[in-house]
Amino acid sequence: MDIYYVDGKFVKEDDAVISVKDMSVLRGYGVFDFLRTYGGKPFHLEDHIKRLENSARLIGIHVPCSNVEIADIVMRTLAENNHEESNIRLVITGGISPDSITPTNTSKLMVMVTELHPLPPEWYTKGVKIITSDVVRYMPGAKSTTYLQAIVVLNNARDQGAIESIYVDQNNRLLEGTTTNLFMFFGDKLVTPKGGILPGITRQVLLDIFKDEFEIEIRDIDKNEIGNADEAFISASNKEIVPVVKINDLTIGDGKIGPKVRRVTEVFTAYTTEYGRSAG
Repeated sequence: MDIYYVDGKFVKEDDAVISVKDMSVLRGYGVFDFLRTYGGKPFHLEDHIKRLENSARLIGIHVPCSNVEIADIVMRTLAENNHEESNIRLVITGGISPDSITPTNTSKLMVMVTELHPLPPEWYTKGVKIITSDVVRYMPGAKSTTYLQAIVVLNNARDQGAIESIYVDQNNRLLEGTTTNLFMFFGDKLVTPKGGILPGITRQVLLDIFKDEFEIEIRDIDKNEIGNADEAFISASNKEIVPVVKINDLTIGDGKIGPKVRRVTEVFTAYTTEYGRSAG
């Protein structure tokens, strides 16, 4: 059984509890971040903690620990568990409020470490279908625990044989997925949406890695451009690089994983492998 950190204590997952009066329960008022390990080393842990802190600041949640303390708690929680590779979920709850809606400084920190399990291999060997949804996420810069929109559009995606849904705003711009960032190749240009998104840590790593290999454009992408894309993929901490071969009813390129996406996957895999080897 996994061991979690909950508000100052390490407890078995079945004993991990918070008050039913916590605003994260009553109002969905909380923030979180998510990452995985490579070689047992948390991937860009400091960046994820900074994003967690920023999410909390944006929606007015008190952060009960310093970034350094959170990093130490993560490492201690990993040590309490015995997984070859782990998923790590950081959560800061809204805390208990006298009127159940006004924030106070009673927020709780939770660190949940679970064993990493591989995703379906055909996603990476054959590519996937994704869809678009005319939904705009409230305060996209904050990674909040309020996931009503994401759950609804993901269920719709699964009904259509897709694994992800990309939000589209009122100006017809492609934004981000429910848990992923979007990339598209137009010729030799690697393009990713500019605004209205949560900046992914994996997204930024990819932009840094490939800044000298591809011509990169960070700009608005109109939904009508989908048919012009030669290749596409989505990125996320838990999914890494997932090739996209179909968006809605439109086939991307020839419907197969293209050479540029294969290159992105190859280089990113080499990067994460080396990252894991540097653990210690």
